[in-house]
Amino acid sequence: MRALTPWLPSRALSTIHDEIDDLFSRFFADEEPRVESVAGWFAPAVDTVVKDGSIVVKADLPGIDPKSVEVTIHGDRLGIKGERRAEHEERAGGRSYREVRYGRFERTVRLPSAVDPDSVSASYRDGVLEIRMKAPAGAEPTRVPVTTT
Repeated sequence: MRALTPWLPSRALSTIHDEIDDLFSRFFADEEPRVESVAGWFAPAVDTVVKDGSIVVKADLPGIDPKSVEVTIHGDRLGIKGERRAEHEERAGGRSYREVRYGRFERTVRLPSAVDPDSVSASYRDGVLEIRMKAPAGAEPTRVPVTTT
């Protein structure tokens, strides 16, 4: 199926950007290196928003048992890691088809500043992990009007 995926220049630039970030992270050793889509590893899509005094982080984890997910807070970093293991087997007409998909995942999200670990809650529904925490003062975005010249 990978051959049917359209090529997007922005995706290629994003990959280069991630590789440069990883290089600097390893050089300055300020965070663990991120591994994406190699040898059984994958990085789930993550969406982060500051809204109504809360930071909300959503991670797409379809088909993953929430018991295998670990959420950690360390200063201004939110860590999400776990493992996916899914098996599918079909038997029909004397034939058997079996597919096993698995892999570890890990994502680290930098937060605006350190958060109170007691304000963090996590829930899992319909393949989406949602993590909520109280936003530190000054984390709420400020809207800036755009004028024409």
